Amino acid sequence: MNSIAFRLATLVGLILAATHLRAAENDCQKNSPAVEPGSQQPCELNRQVRYTLDYLLYLPKGYDQQDCWPLVLFLHGAGERGDDLELVKKHGPPMLAERGKDFPFILVSPQCPKGRWWQAGELSALLDEITEKYRVDNDRVYVTGLSMGGFGTWLLAASAPDRFAALAPICGGGEVYWAKDLAHVPVWAFHGGKDSVVPPERSEKMVAAVHKHGGTAKLTVYPDAAHDSWTETYATPEFYDWLLEQRRTKPTKE
Repeated sequence: MNSIAFRLATLVGLILAATHLRAAENDCQKNSPAVEPGSQQPCELNRQVRYTLDYLLYLPKGYDQQDCWPLVLFLHGAGERGDDLELVKKHGPPMLAERGKDFPFILVSPQCPKGRWWQAGELSALLDEITEKYRVDNDRVYVTGLSMGGFGTWLLAASAPDRFAALAPICGGGEVYWAKDLAHVPVWAFHGGKDSVVPPERSEKMVAAVHKHGGTAKLTVYPDAAHDSWTETYATPEFYDWLLEQRRTKPTKE
């Protein structure tokens, strides 16, 4: 490289470095709120949040022949996380749908990204999108899930208790103080009596807390089942009959 080219390259490098430094300084300045130092002023958060979530969607036969349909949101367990939707078909309703079972409802089965847990915000955003695009009966929206999805079921219902007609958490659990907001939502929980992964007490405490606040909740314990209490549950017609009988009700103040 000749001396002129070298000097030009050096000059360009210095200009870029100075520009980057000024940009960094400007970023710091932009992140400073317009508040008088030494004072406290009211402010407002106004920011859009973008969610990205892959999911399986099942529409019932005769979908176009009916004005609206019930919707079941299914939340899988920790072992089905990732970026391969085939994993979501391993258990529960999406597995049965893949095998050809006809369901009289819209089935939505999202996939939780690897290394994450279910988040109420992204699941609510998914339900918003589905109800906007498809023929959903907003008074017949249900959530169910197994293991990590059982915990997600309790969490989502507690974060948006006025949205659901019923919830069916399987081998899950939650915080007992959530029950106060779920007293108007019918609950049918399931657990294996010999579950060493998630102790049955996790479901027992949640169901008892719902009862304490005047709610309707029942618990089915399979005495000889370990962690897998979902295979029998999702294979039982009575489970779907009960679920689809429920309709959304308004909460009553204690």
